[in-house]
Amino acid sequence: MKNIALASALTLGSGLSNFTTSFQTMFFHDGIMDIVFQEDFTPLELNRLPVAVLEAVDKTYGEENIVNVFYNELKEYKIEFRLDRELQTVYTDENGHWITK
Repeated sequence: MKNIALASALTLGSGLSNFTTSFQTMFFHDGIMDIVFQEDFTPLELNRLPVAVLEAVDKTYGEENIVNVFYNELKEYKIEFRLDRELQTVYTDENGHWITK
């Protein structure tokens, strides 16, 4: 039991030092710390979407179905669109290649 407490304390110490320099959120459950990476997406206007991304989405889903567009620091785009009355989300890089998340 002492080893578990010591390991948790060491993990907490190293996790806190990493937390200050990265986009991470720490969650605690059962005395164990989990770090979950956050993806901070910022809203973007449709007309500011790169041409390659817009062409990929238009070809697959149709530009008229796009509801919201977001981007992050990694130049990844989160695109929400309505298809068959359901809101769906897809991810793509700046070159229009689909990303699985």
